[in-house]
Amino acid sequence: MTHATPLLRQITDYANRADPYPLYEKLRETPVLQEEGGPYVISSYYDILHLLHDPRISSDAANITAASTDGRSGAEETGLPPSFIRLDPPEHDRLRRIATRPFGPPHSPHRVDSMRGELAEIISGLLDDLGDAGEIDLVDQFAYPFPVTVICRLLGVPREDEPRFRSWVDPIVAGLDPDAGGDTTERRREAQEARLQLGTYLAGLVEQRGKEPREDMLSELVASRGGDGPMTTMEVLSTAVLLLIAGHETTVNLIANGMLTLLRHPDVLDRLRDDPALAVNIVEELLRYEPPVQLVPQRTCIADIELRGVTIPKGSLIWLVLASGNRDPERFPDPDRFDPDREDIQHLGLGSGIHSCFGAPLARLEAQLALSALARRLDNPRLLEDPPPYRHNAVLRGPRHLRIGVDGVRP
Repeated sequence: MTHATPLLRQITDYANRADPYPLYEKLRETPVLQEEGGPYVISSYYDILHLLHDPRISSDAANITAASTDGRSGAEETGLPPSFIRLDPPEHDRLRRIATRPFGPPHSPHRVDSMRGELAEIISGLLDDLGDAGEIDLVDQFAYPFPVTVICRLLGVPREDEPRFRSWVDPIVAGLDPDAGGDTTERRREAQEARLQLGTYLAGLVEQRGKEPREDMLSELVASRGGDGPMTTMEVLSTAVLLLIAGHETTVNLIANGMLTLLRHPDVLDRLRDDPALAVNIVEELLRYEPPVQLVPQRTCIADIELRGVTIPKGSLIWLVLASGNRDPERFPDPDRFDPDREDIQHLGLGSGIHSCFGAPLARLEAQLALSALARRLDNPRLLEDPPPYRHNAVLRGPRHLRIGVDGVRP
């Protein structure tokens, strides 16, 4: 007698990374699913949105560790304290407010928009460097170096240190992958060690900024003296680790997924070439249609929760499959169609509630400028491999490489 592979294991299986959406459709047939004593998996739009705003759902790493018995928590068990995305109010709110002061409204409302010219300059330089190449890897030559350069400048991290901190970032990100069918113990250990090493590296920069402040976010975090008081040195380090990683990982996938989608929809690519303003709608629809963050696996119930007739017991792990909610036909008409003219795109691509993406304004602007520049300057771009090879991560989904043929790069 053969047994069907559990649905959650299929979703996290790399073999299905190129197109997980049929599996999400099947998942929505059981909106509250638990298999083999594992996490409760939530897949419908309205349920996910509700739980993202429910104070009975905890992000606190301590609760996740206590609830997890199968090594899927990915808790930050290192010498650094948890970053604010792994905390609940009031500590989450305090640290997020401090981090927000130098980054956006209400204290720095023009910070991101004022970077528009600098972002365009970085994009132009990367495209100029492509030269007359007839083939490019959009990830390695553009989608990765662009947001990395941006977050390094914003934080005050030397861009030339990128090869060094990438060796730590990669295992940290790999540690987020729940891999429902595999043993995560070694991967978690490597992620914890890498996070500590990255924190140690950043500690040198933080100490330097304490003595010689500059015009960057690290200096402002170190010197923060708002109504919430200063961050401790360890809180500055954990926040800096978070911002360095989150500040480019999501955007790499957003740009790569975006260009892949546009090359599969050449009519939309042509429209964008003629009308750069269309980039705003395109990016919002991409965040719904091909979100860079597919699922959020680190949530725990701190009380019994009744959902669709199912009681999720206190202490249970919950996975919120954002990408499934974004394709929910109960919320979006014709959800599997890429439509930048869609009038109502209240997607879950950047989360919602108190843990909504901290860097959303910057990610949006980076993707808008990047995709409009690629549409304008790449001459006759075409996919050389479809589907492309994907990153192994089931949480942060995007092409590892995106090989594109071009007839040239326009000035």
